Amino acid sequence: MSDSTHANPLREGLTESAEADPCTIVIFGASGDLTLRKLLPALYNLSWDGLLHPETNIVGTSRTEWSDEEFQDHIRSSIEEHSRRKFDENVFDQFLDRAGYVGGDFADPELYAQIRKKIEALQTSGKTRSVLFYFATPPKVYELIATKLSEAGMIRSIEDRAWSRVIVEKPFGRDQKTAQALNDALHQVLHEDQIYRIDHYLGKETVQNILVFRLGNGIFEPLWNSRYIDHVQITVAESLGVGSRAGFYEGVGVLRDMLQNHMMQLLSLVCMEPPNHFSPKAVRDEKVKVLEAIRPFTGEEVDRHVIRAQYEAGTVAGSPEPGYRAEENVAPDSETDTYMAVKFNVENWRWSGTPFYLRSGKRLPKRATEISIVFKRPPISIFREEGASEPQSNVLTLRVQPEEGISLSFGSKQPGQRLRIDDVRMDFLYSTSFGQQAPEAYERLLLDAILGDSTLFAREDEVVLAWGLIDAIAKRWEEKGEPPLQYPAGTWGPGAANDLLEQDGRFWVRL
Repeated sequence: MSDSTHANPLREGLTESAEADPCTIVIFGASGDLTLRKLLPALYNLSWDGLLHPETNIVGTSRTEWSDEEFQDHIRSSIEEHSRRKFDENVFDQFLDRAGYVGGDFADPELYAQIRKKIEALQTSGKTRSVLFYFATPPKVYELIATKLSEAGMIRSIEDRAWSRVIVEKPFGRDQKTAQALNDALHQVLHEDQIYRIDHYLGKETVQNILVFRLGNGIFEPLWNSRYIDHVQITVAESLGVGSRAGFYEGVGVLRDMLQNHMMQLLSLVCMEPPNHFSPKAVRDEKVKVLEAIRPFTGEEVDRHVIRAQYEAGTVAGSPEPGYRAEENVAPDSETDTYMAVKFNVENWRWSGTPFYLRSGKRLPKRATEISIVFKRPPISIFREEGASEPQSNVLTLRVQPEEGISLSFGSKQPGQRLRIDDVRMDFLYSTSFGQQAPEAYERLLLDAILGDSTLFAREDEVVLAWGLIDAIAKRWEEKGEPPLQYPAGTWGPGAANDLLEQDGRFWVRL
């Protein structure tokens, strides 16, 4: 049965719940994997929770020629296989009644005329005039779709009470130049306030909780600076290889796939100053200031502060796995990076002297995304004369996936007559502390786009600044022309990644 009477968990702790407008959600790329695995289940769960307006409609479109019935069968299989909630026939029937499909070529003006007709056919009143367009397509057609929508008169003015908004997926450009060109192209037909650049990491509960944890608890914010924090580590580890994504990943690599968006977003949230108030502009202004405080590397700094590598054959969880170059659709002499580690300095008043170490890779020992805040040690070990070991650094860990939560490690005396100090850990888990299942990231982000809340979406200047940092690294790699280092699948990367920290007297936190 539906539990739509429960409090809205999506917005708790950040903003007050608001009633969603009646609207139509048009998904370009409706037959694709993203729609199947993420978008349709997210919309179903929002409908289950009573967070979508009852007159919300869904129109799918792609090059696949389906009837409405075939699209509805696709929706059913999507929800049965991928929804976090069990399938409920009553909820599904209400959800399905307002779904339709139009097939065609994105370049064909007739497709957009048919989409308009389908939207009108699904409307049961004059209320559903607002439209959210989701571009779940390759980025190369973003400009085409936006232009065709405008030519068809389907993009409303920003002043219109009935709104038009567009969600675009990553990657947003391939470098700073192409990102700016795509921004300029979209701005020909859309106001910046109508563009929602999605990064699903920002919809994860732990990522959202970074600001609540920092700014909603008086015990932590006074310590959140270079005076008390020795360094910060951000790890995004994947145990899987490139798999079926080789067509996209080849030539893109982890630098562009992970560092430019997900990891820079995490870094910005950890580092940003408290905004004057919790509004989209205020929060995003502070995130942009963080990126402005990171100076792009010179060529020599890339050599010293960035490690680039590619996995070779090895063993993951007891299973032998091929090297990257042996994967399907990968060139046998590919130099695409599947692992990177980088040391950034945020050159502002709060963080001067505190380095940030970021690493990400495929075919690592486990899947995990964690932010480790490593505090400085006590200046003097007063227990040394008693034979106690040197105290370890206290580490505050924000676990983003797979099990979302927060832990804090600190030293404690072992029971007994002798003075022995061991690390102990306090853990908080979302799954056990709140007694309810956390919503998926796409649920939060889709609802925010419908509500017009852009806080958790990337702004134009934010994307361009992040690309500037990435471009400096990519340019140096291209200039040197050296192949990436190799690391066996199932390990934590090349030895040079350990050296990156050890030369500073530090070590990677064990995940």
